[in-house]
Parts: sequence; C-alpha cells; structure tokens
Amino acid sequence: MGRSEVPPLPFEVAVYHHLSVVLLSLISSLWPAPAPPVAERWHAWPVARVFPGAVPGSSPSGARVTYVLTGVAPEAPCVTAFQPAAVRPGCRTALRATYADSTQTFVVTVGIAVLDAPSPGRDGSGRPATVRPAAFPGGPAARFGDRQYFTGVVVGSGERYLVGTAAGYADGRAYQPGDRVVARLRDAARQLATALHEALVR
Repeated sequence: MGRSEVPPLPFEVAVYHHLSVVLLSLISSLWPAPAPPVAERWHAWPVARVFPGAVPGSSPSGARVTYVLTGVAPEAPCVTAFQPAAVRPGCRTALRATYADSTQTFVVTVGIAVLDAPSPGRDGSGRPATVRPAAFPGGPAARFGDRQYFTGVVVGSGERYLVGTAAGYADGRAYQPGDRVVARLRDAARQLATALHEALVR
C-alpha cells in the first residue's frame, strides 16, 4: 500500500503563507519595479508625487521659501485648463493644482499640459498666456481667478509636458495693465514651474 498524504495543519499553511509574503517583499526591495516612462508619469504616479504637498524655493534675497499645496483640481481638457494661446494642438489633457507661499501672501496655480508629442518648449515672463487659475474655497486661493493673476511662466524642454504657472495675490486684488510685478511673485511663478517640470522629466 502507498502512503496516504496527510494534509498540512492550519498553522503550517499560515507559516508558508507568511514566508511567501516575506520572500516577495524581499524580492521587491531588491528588484524594484521599473520606473514608468516619462510620457506615462502623469497618470502612473500618485497625485502626491505629481503635486507634492510642499515645494522648496527661495526669495530674491536668498531666504528659504516653502510653497504649500492648497488644492488639486480635477483633470480637465486643455482648452478648459489653459488659455488658448498657451498650448498647441496635440495636448491630451491637463492637470492643475494651486500653491500658496508660507506667508499666504502669494498664490500660484501650476498646470501640467500632457502632450501627444514632444513640445518645442516655451518660456515667458510678464503676463503671458498660461494656465487658468484654479481657486479653492476656504483658503488663500479662494479668490484667485483670471483677473487676479499678475504673472506667469510656461516651461517645456522637448518632453511630453508643458508646465505653466499663473501667480497672483491671496488678497484677491485684480491685475491692472501696467501693474508692477514684484520679484518675489515672479520668482514664485518660475520656481514652481521649473520644479514640477523637472520632477516629471528628469
């Protein structure tokens, strides 16, 4: 007669399962999953990586500045999130979030245009066509709209993204032609655009 097989005891099954989980964890840590291609990062990454909760910067005097996330807008068509002259045809979708500096004096909306093909890149200052401001109730960006942005930047470097910023004041003041743009506001617009663009493509 052949030996009859004895089924494993419940605690043995639990031990085998635990060891399998540990082994898989070790393998994952030694051989992490490959990073997604640059063109896929906008949806492969979690929102908190695309739009970090805090972005470091500096003032014109060299003092440290922190830009703090106030809200993330739903994904939107490019024609909704950006002004028409800011992006060319071939823009697939757009992501937006708004930041405030640590003093809650300035607010900056950052827009990421996801492109079907590499962009030739754009860069500008003053009050160019750029992302549309995204307001979030109950915070420093509650009154931030198209009339409130004073300056902005659109950055691209031949990759699959254009990153645009629109920067203004948390007190809701409206832009008037000829208004002077202070260096701190211009720096906020440029630093956020550059930081989020580099994070996506480097």
